[in-house]
Amino acid sequence: MRPRLWRAAAIAAMLGSGSGQAFSQDTVAGYLRSTTAIAMRDGVKLHTVIWRPVGGPASLPILLERTPYDAESLCRGVLEVDSLLVAEGYLFVCQDLRGKYGSEGVFSMIRPTRDPKDRQAIDETTDAYDTMEWLSGNLAGGSGMIGMRGISYGGWTTMMALLDPHPAFKAASPQASPDDMFLGDDFHHNGALRLSYAFEYVAAVDGQRFTPFPFDRLDTYEWFLGLGGLANADAKYLHRQKPAWTDFATHNTFDDYWKARKVTRHITKVTVPTLTVAGWWDQEDFYGPLTIYEKMESLDRQGLNYLVVGPWNHGGWAGWDGRALGPIQFGEPTSRQFKEVEARWFGHWLKNKGPLDLPEALTFRPGSNAWQRHDSWPPKTGVVERQLYFREGGRLSWTKPTATAGVESFVSDPARPVPYRARPIVPLYGGRPPSTWSRWQVDDQRHSHLRPDVLSFETDPLAEPVTISGKVLANLFATTTGTDADWIVKLIDVYPEDYPANPTMAGYQLMVLGDVFRGRFLNGFERAVPLVPNRVDRYRINLHAADYTFLRGHRIMVQVQSTWFPLIDRNPQKFVPNIFNASDADYRAATHRVYRSARYPSHLTVSVADRSAASR
Repeated sequence: MRPRLWRAAAIAAMLGSGSGQAFSQDTVAGYLRSTTAIAMRDGVKLHTVIWRPVGGPASLPILLERTPYDAESLCRGVLEVDSLLVAEGYLFVCQDLRGKYGSEGVFSMIRPTRDPKDRQAIDETTDAYDTMEWLSGNLAGGSGMIGMRGISYGGWTTMMALLDPHPAFKAASPQASPDDMFLGDDFHHNGALRLSYAFEYVAAVDGQRFTPFPFDRLDTYEWFLGLGGLANADAKYLHRQKPAWTDFATHNTFDDYWKARKVTRHITKVTVPTLTVAGWWDQEDFYGPLTIYEKMESLDRQGLNYLVVGPWNHGGWAGWDGRALGPIQFGEPTSRQFKEVEARWFGHWLKNKGPLDLPEALTFRPGSNAWQRHDSWPPKTGVVERQLYFREGGRLSWTKPTATAGVESFVSDPARPVPYRARPIVPLYGGRPPSTWSRWQVDDQRHSHLRPDVLSFETDPLAEPVTISGKVLANLFATTTGTDADWIVKLIDVYPEDYPANPTMAGYQLMVLGDVFRGRFLNGFERAVPLVPNRVDRYRINLHAADYTFLRGHRIMVQVQSTWFPLIDRNPQKFVPNIFNASDADYRAATHRVYRSARYPSHLTVSVADRSAASR
């Protein structure tokens, strides 16, 4: 959800060095700027920026974006970066949310959906509806056809508009929209707090303007470790001035606070053509787009629901390259290729230009580095479900273990957590050296490999390529000597040691998928319960999905660990009702055991492309 650098003009807004400033240049790329204040149903006026092509047609469709990250900078970025849409000709409209930059009202982060029985209530759905009502009836030069798109928070506001769509709303593209902030997106994953991101985002964004937190050291791993218990974040730094953080501390289970903000709980119909967009290495909102697409697909009766997933980080498709992410090469300008898809999408629905030429799901498959056209997602044909089992000697095998005994153990110490990337781990925003948060998921995982508190299992070098296409689920049979524990599972592509194509990538360990599960929610996320020490429990950890080819000569690896710091807050490993209130004495080392026997066969369930079917 963070304000990404996906558009050049937004850089100043991100760094707090020009957000909301008065711009003197009123013409960009042949477009002329104007502004208005649109009144919502409760009288609050929202600052709205409009750019129209000079000397363009008398009637044009509208492309709307609603943002908490400064509408002025956002719209200028559109004109500087989105040249295909700019050349096509639209009325570009950007709007500040309530309480942000030029808009009146009070900002509420991820404002909950209103009670539909309360006719006086407002939310982002009513604000989008009222905005479209004004635009469709009052904007000179508008054709009455409105498309809406946005990335991250803007993707979420697009989803909110879809809950009760205005009649003029004819095409949508929610991109990297979160669905659920407790189960899988920005602020928590499976109940575990995403500490560094949540703290930095709330500190910077939960207010009128963007203000990065002033860390007093470069390495945030050390800073967050020195912070101690979570209660110190508010006591020492935030001082109850950030309502979102206070809400996180109060709502530490999947309660009504989180349910009111879960997008897919409120989607009841699909009447507007919707193109959902995701990135395989989105470091913030990967769960959301796939979950939203799946729910919408279950409701789609008219063939209006589409999906695109590419080899991108959060918002990485908004640039003009996309040939690489960090050191990982794709051989195609995937971002430019997506822009062509996006231009066709809005042209088809808003200008009656066609054909659309889109499959149900369009995915880019890293490894083999090619776009794939699917009739459904996840694929229903051409794949087989298989299991990758943890075996003795650190092996990973397609063959289930037969031994009656088999276990690996390690000590998890909250005082010495495993860093989620090589240190120093620099701040997310406004830091020097520049933040590298946007590409951490393609970091080399050798920084944690062979640590005594990280288990590793890997195959032999592959004799033939293996393509995983569809859902991936980790099944972990494990115990702990404590009464709470976190479990992190990572699926990794290990490059060959002899790699003449790029010797610097020899032995590289690329994380394809990875996620965390907080043990206290083993029996459901609505209620936290202590684990029973030394009892074997089965953890089903959803790693979501992949479309990825492990090439011949590569190895498939799985790493299992219990800390991922400061990406994930430290679990005390002694059960406490609310970890936000844990004392320093509550944090204790514990011995964790992962089983690999016939009775307790820890494994990954994966959807593998059937090569024999593909060859027929």
